[in-house]
Amino acid sequence: MTARFAHTLPWGTELVDGGARFRLWAPAQDELSVLAESGTQIPMTKTTDGWFEVTTDAVSPGDGYHFVLADGMRVADPAARAQMNDVHGMSRLVDPLSYDWRTPDWKGRPWEEAVIYELHTGTFSAEGSFDGVARDLDRLVDIGVTAIEIMPVAQFAGNRGWGYDGVLFYAPHIAYGGPEGLKRLVDAAHERGLMIVLDVVYNHFGPEGNYLHLYAPDFFDPKRRTPWGSAIAFERKPVREFFLHNMLYWLEEFRFDGLRFDAIDHIRDSSDEPVLIEMAREVRTRFPDRHIHLTIEDEDNSTRLLKYDGDNRPRLFTAAWNDDWHHAMHALLTGESAGYYQDYADAPAKRIAETMALGFGYRGEPSPYHGGRIRGESSAHLPPIAFVDFLQNHDQVGNRVRGDRLTHLAPAQAVEAALTLLMLSPHIPLLFMGEEYGEENPFYFFTDFTGDLAEAVRKGRNNEFRNNNAFAEASAEDLVPDPNAPETFATSQLAPKTSARARFVKRLIAARFEHIVPQLAHIGGGAGTVEALEDNAFAVSWKLADGARLVLISNLADTSAELSLKETGVPFFAYPDDASAKLAQGNFPPWSLVASISGQE
Repeated sequence: MTARFAHTLPWGTELVDGGARFRLWAPAQDELSVLAESGTQIPMTKTTDGWFEVTTDAVSPGDGYHFVLADGMRVADPAARAQMNDVHGMSRLVDPLSYDWRTPDWKGRPWEEAVIYELHTGTFSAEGSFDGVARDLDRLVDIGVTAIEIMPVAQFAGNRGWGYDGVLFYAPHIAYGGPEGLKRLVDAAHERGLMIVLDVVYNHFGPEGNYLHLYAPDFFDPKRRTPWGSAIAFERKPVREFFLHNMLYWLEEFRFDGLRFDAIDHIRDSSDEPVLIEMAREVRTRFPDRHIHLTIEDEDNSTRLLKYDGDNRPRLFTAAWNDDWHHAMHALLTGESAGYYQDYADAPAKRIAETMALGFGYRGEPSPYHGGRIRGESSAHLPPIAFVDFLQNHDQVGNRVRGDRLTHLAPAQAVEAALTLLMLSPHIPLLFMGEEYGEENPFYFFTDFTGDLAEAVRKGRNNEFRNNNAFAEASAEDLVPDPNAPETFATSQLAPKTSARARFVKRLIAARFEHIVPQLAHIGGGAGTVEALEDNAFAVSWKLADGARLVLISNLADTSAELSLKETGVPFFAYPDDASAKLAQGNFPPWSLVASISGQE
């Protein structure tokens, strides 16, 4: 029995009786045609509101095609399911029902079970492909990972890149294996009980290969800009449908378990119902029988999209990446205070404790880094599972001059104490690829541009670091790696190994599933409290459904600490192993943590 899935698209192509239907919104054009790989050119009919359409059998599944503008310019289909080669080449007509799924009954896993592993497809394996990722999934399952999150895969210019400069949002990158390889990866993850989440970028298009401005300039809002280029006009129906259906396409046709929305603070629209709310509402309506998880990255620390019902189920988005937790922890572990770390360097332990208990660190206070601008909203009303915490991610490693990981920036014992706090907190933990075994290779920013654009990116990267106090010296000494150099990409590839760190992380995740995960679905908003704080030592607790409390007691310093506590509870994990006994003696050792349950009958 076959099991095949397809999402019907308003843009692009659909296989129908009589061949394939081609559809493009091109309000700035008076005529348009489809050019088949065979050389046949088929005129399209202009309908209403700037749409062009034609049904033809001149292009068969697997064949290439271009749209041809009135002046003869050939452009890729912005909603192509695949490309024949790069962003400038022909699009490929895909039959979405050609893939027979092995896991059609997969419904996903509850969010509280998420232990997320962020990875970059091109550097995760030597092969640099979706199949290369699939071949190493068993290792991640053995450690205890339950969800992999892959950085954006929408077709971008060249073969090497982070993926945040995608221009063909429906086409999985051909260098990684195209749509067929991506479906095999999703299937392989589900066969192993792994959730798989895709990072999507809906705030801008990349600088090379986007031709929308030639035939649909109304796709963009000339009154607004983002740090990466023109802002998108989400108020216009064709534009809105492009993104709404892109989201549904990944969830339905590729069966992803969720999406991570990049930098939503740069997604603006003045519609009665903002596009992000419509997207989330559509997901909750359309997939009632699947666990679908929608997470956001939001510099503004807004809570408007994070709404839970009485059973801790999300009404809109599921959770937000919690940069505040990372920044405070990084400032404490490394002593860095430049850039955005200046907002946390004054009292990092206090900020860590408050972030764990109350959600975001900045909840309506002025941010020195942002020139005193008020940042954030109250978040204590949200359940702990509304926050994704991490010690490292692609941004926090890759946006350093040397791409250096925490392994090189802090002592091993300090890193392991922080990992313990990450994994035993009721927030959702995220690991960046290689973190689980202590990867030492850097993760650089890399691209594959040519000509003037390559030079502009190179200069822009140098200027960015020249204006950052933490990296100005390295920039002046010309130590910033060339993003376009092949060796910058090659040096960023993982070198997996067995290690004591990997065994430690595996033990932490096992403790999380035994003691933390069973409680998470029932820990509501307002549950967290900072119980004690002395210099870099603190205790945070959360009220559990049965009246007991989960307590995490930490000393994030290289000296012993005394911490006054009314009750420490019954420990279920200690780092180092003797930390619990020494805490009871009033001598809490350096870089230590004790996790316990108090008040449980």
